[in-house]
Amino acid sequence: MNKTIRTEIFTRLRDANPHPTTELNYNSPFELLIAVLLSAQATDVGVNKATAKLFPVANTPQQILDLGLDTLREYVKTIGLYQTKSKHIMQTCRLLLEKYGGEVPQTREELEALPGVGRKTANVVLNTAFGQAVMAVDTHIFRVSNRTKIATGKDVREVEDKLMRFIPKEFLMDAHHWLILHGRYTCKAQKPQCSRCLIQDLCEYGAKNL
Repeated sequence: MNKTIRTEIFTRLRDANPHPTTELNYNSPFELLIAVLLSAQATDVGVNKATAKLFPVANTPQQILDLGLDTLREYVKTIGLYQTKSKHIMQTCRLLLEKYGGEVPQTREELEALPGVGRKTANVVLNTAFGQAVMAVDTHIFRVSNRTKIATGKDVREVEDKLMRFIPKEFLMDAHHWLILHGRYTCKAQKPQCSRCLIQDLCEYGAKNL
């Protein structure tokens, strides 16, 4: 796949959705951080249901610490791996207060030093909360990138590095959201919806479902 085709792919995605954003509900960088921490191996819908109850009660590091671990668990117990995630959230809140005055840091290194925050989570926060042109590669983006041949790679880091290199700069800020949404609703894992895909004539997938 060449630059001309990639440019056309992202032009079409942009034309169809000029202002994409995450489907996680949040009103501050801290709320987004907590929502993304909860979203690992969980759906955005499930996370939103839990945070709709949690955030009106506690949406700052101090308020969540004040809840206590057991109460926090009650709010998020419908989410997979909630026991571990709850511990990480409490530890993260403590660190945010101790090191950053309760604010969410704005560098990948500082974010990745927080309990439970990996590279993907850090990149989501940097991109969505702080407007940095970075690429958070989840399972949807990994699949779409390899299937379409926009950027192929054996692991998420290889795909991330190639996407950062290959995607024209004018699209980088929003590319993360376009690719996730495309993978979630059109280029699905089991049954890609190729017949209604707006980039199917540009995609290099060899087994299109037409």
